[in-house]
Amino acid sequence: MSTVNPLPLWQPDPQRIAQAQITKFQAWAAEHHGAPAEGGYAALHRWSVDELDAFWKAVTEWFDVRFSSPYARVLGDRSMPGAQWFPGAKLNYAEHALRAADTRPGEPALLYVDETHEPRPVTWAELRRQVGSLAAELRALGVRPGDRVSGYLPNIPQAVVALLATAAVGAVWTSCAPDFGARSVLDRFQQVEPVVLFTVDGYRYGGKEHDRRDVVTELRSELPTLRAVVHIPLLGTPAPEGALEWSDLTSGDAEPVFEQVPFEHPLWVLYSSGTTGLPKAIVQSQGGILVEHLKQLGLHCDLGPEDRFFWYTSTGWMMWNFLVSGLLTGTTVVLYDGSPGFPDTGAQWRVAERTGATLFGTSAAYVMACRKAGVHPSRDFDLSTVQCVATTGSPLPPDGFRWLHDEVGEDLWIASVSGGTDVCSCFAGAVPTLPVHIGELQAPCLGTDLQSWDPSGAPLTDEVGELVVTNPMPSMPIHFWNDPDGSRYHDSYFAMYPGVWRHGDWITLTSRGSVIIHGRSDSTLNRQGVRMGSADIYEAVERLPEIKESLVIGIEQPDGGYWMPLFVHLVPGAVLDDALLNRIKQTIREQLSPRHIPDEVIEVPGIPHTLTGKRIEVPVKRLLQGTRLEKAVNPGSIDDLDLLRFYEDLARKRA
Repeated sequence: MSTVNPLPLWQPDPQRIAQAQITKFQAWAAEHHGAPAEGGYAALHRWSVDELDAFWKAVTEWFDVRFSSPYARVLGDRSMPGAQWFPGAKLNYAEHALRAADTRPGEPALLYVDETHEPRPVTWAELRRQVGSLAAELRALGVRPGDRVSGYLPNIPQAVVALLATAAVGAVWTSCAPDFGARSVLDRFQQVEPVVLFTVDGYRYGGKEHDRRDVVTELRSELPTLRAVVHIPLLGTPAPEGALEWSDLTSGDAEPVFEQVPFEHPLWVLYSSGTTGLPKAIVQSQGGILVEHLKQLGLHCDLGPEDRFFWYTSTGWMMWNFLVSGLLTGTTVVLYDGSPGFPDTGAQWRVAERTGATLFGTSAAYVMACRKAGVHPSRDFDLSTVQCVATTGSPLPPDGFRWLHDEVGEDLWIASVSGGTDVCSCFAGAVPTLPVHIGELQAPCLGTDLQSWDPSGAPLTDEVGELVVTNPMPSMPIHFWNDPDGSRYHDSYFAMYPGVWRHGDWITLTSRGSVIIHGRSDSTLNRQGVRMGSADIYEAVERLPEIKESLVIGIEQPDGGYWMPLFVHLVPGAVLDDALLNRIKQTIREQLSPRHIPDEVIEVPGIPHTLTGKRIEVPVKRLLQGTRLEKAVNPGSIDDLDLLRFYEDLARKRA
């Protein structure tokens, strides 16, 4: 499936390469830690995975990580799962996130934007003051290291303050976005038993106010471990009985006290989409996230104090945690709380313009929606500050690369990145010193021995295989919550190849070192032994102007046959007639493979997604195989349950 494009779409100029942090880091690491001085990124990456201890020691020194207790060695036990990083070390994530307050107190740490698109700054000094005040109040409420603190909050400054104050006291943060219903939130928070809940009374989205007070009442009654509820009046309502007011907890002037915790001390709990069963409650460490995010944001994203970092996200997605970590590099972080397409599809470009964003991150789906809607970002907005547009959530199709290049800027660094909630980071993606090829991620990330393996565990080049990581990363989960023997953690990543992380994506590592992602390997389309990722089908089919979105499923039949339906959600006014049907089949035949022409094309009222916007393939496959809805999917993880009933009915009719 690999389509290697010989000429790059973009090439960084010599000045950009010379000024990149990663270039300076390589020269410094060559002098101090034995890294190769020549050979560019490929040589640096090879060294970073061959000499893990030297590489991660270099990262902590380059970024001046403050260990209040020294570490005995970089890596204790190296086995996966269970690798031990920096044993003996103590530090605090929040302390590092607020360091810029010492040198740039009056500059903005945060720029908060709502649907009015008017940025409101929060200075470093003000952020530090609020974190100090709230951390003192949390301690007064009896919150201790290891206690869980939860947020039912949109992407607002208060959420950042609450996360940092939680980390400052050594407690464990966890959050959900307020568009999650009560059941979805409880599926997550009940697992971790929080002692404090920060909550809004509602939120604004798409020009409307959404009152969430009833949900908050239900959360309070169903979370018996809560000692305190903190009310943030986003819609201006008074605090419910027994709740504390946000303003009362953040009006003090206490200097933040940063609890010094072991490197492996839990920082936060993230949740997998949990489309079947309860979401996995993934625990990552203060030290692991600190060093991984310094590497990722400081070296790969090339962020520093002069930058403004905007990623469209919600607090229910790992990209929010990743965005907040921009503070570690002294970068101004842009928080946008609102609809991605209000008042029009160009909304995110307007936010990038108004905030002077230098790195703008979004979803591949948003880029393709802009392309389809005829948005012209560089014509309609001043995007002169934007140096990089990064995308994640799903593979950016080749047309997305071309559109960004043509419509945003010819000298635009396009960074398609891929990673996972499981590591709260990227396995492959942005490298400021490498060329960009259409449809490809630039390279595997430093310290990440990313490989493509066949079923027997043999590495592949220029062929599709399983995405595996053969060495430990600091941000890999320290454990899952409520998984005392580690069996769920082990089965999630290490069952297929013992001791090696298998992520569940199909990838190609090209001979020039770039990476192509083909979609999830557990929903692979396998026709007559030819495997294809679903992302390849979506990219081809959704170029057709009539198709808003699609979903393809491959189902092994009891008689040994294989049924592959393609479900299409059409744009208003479009009709699935013979002409469109023929164009769909012709597109797949010519652009992909005649073997992967669907057996049926079925019009549907919509495509179901997880709450974080990912298409749901495996649960739909299970429904079509006859599994009952309540067994096939966790209803609280889905954006529109009624859509799934359509597929359930279809399965019934087919049976």
